[in-house]
Amino acid sequence: MYLEQPPKLVPSRVFSAMPDEFRRRGVRSAWADANKGGAPVDCFIEGPAFDRDGNLYIVDIPFGRIFRISPDGTWSLVAEYDGWPNGLKIAGDGHILVADYMNGLMEVDPQSGAVRPLLRHRNSESFKGCNDLHIASNGDIYFTDQGQTGLHDPTGRLYCLRPDGRLDCLIASGPSPNGLVLDREEAVLFVAMTRDNSIWRVPLTKDGGVAKVGRFSSFFGTSGPDGLTFDPKRHHLFVAHASLGHVFVMQANGECVARIKSCAGPTCTNVALNLAADMLVVTESSTGSVLIADIGTI
Repeated sequence: MYLEQPPKLVPSRVFSAMPDEFRRRGVRSAWADANKGGAPVDCFIEGPAFDRDGNLYIVDIPFGRIFRISPDGTWSLVAEYDGWPNGLKIAGDGHILVADYMNGLMEVDPQSGAVRPLLRHRNSESFKGCNDLHIASNGDIYFTDQGQTGLHDPTGRLYCLRPDGRLDCLIASGPSPNGLVLDREEAVLFVAMTRDNSIWRVPLTKDGGVAKVGRFSSFFGTSGPDGLTFDPKRHHLFVAHASLGHVFVMQANGECVARIKSCAGPTCTNVALNLAADMLVVTESSTGSVLIADIGTI
């Protein structure tokens, strides 16, 4: 595609990093054994989401933890349980919904820290490994079932859990479906296919299905796009790339108009918007840092 000008480079800065008191240094975990070649990790943060009071919630996958970060950068532990929480969103009633790689969809009470299962299987079949989720305005919960799928095994799934409990499988041929987000009109779902190093565009049909699914944009690198968010004011899609150390900002036609460079490590895993402050939050997982970037001039 012809670009009139190169993508604008937007800097980032560290808002906060996981305090030493919460880092599990030198501790081996089953998650790291499977996903990091056995190398110990002291944390691996993802899933940023803001509540109504401006607190930021994130997950720590290998140690089954959910944290709250106050607007002044203070961390507190909300919950710790036997699971691998990966994606996180906050529902309209304030409860936390979690896509858990080990357990399926979970629900967390932010006040008590109580964790309970919401959806653990489909027709008695366990999920491959749930990764991320998005809540539509009508209460539909879209989530990805990634597992260890990839180009060698394109069987990752995209589901929609309806408010009445109906579970629809919308895609069953995804090479590592990961982050996902609806556009402003909630007519199109964007899904990161990490091992395909691409974003798929998934039009939603009126009967609750999908049609004419296509590749919206392609990337490169040893990993691929991870978390997504959408700016309804500017119609921009923000793509966190897990190996290139950037968040890419895409227009509605797929053109990259800006790139937000990590000031910490290369593993930009997920993103969240604070539209009131024209600010993007980025989880950089290799250092356990939460980055922020100003997006008002993009």
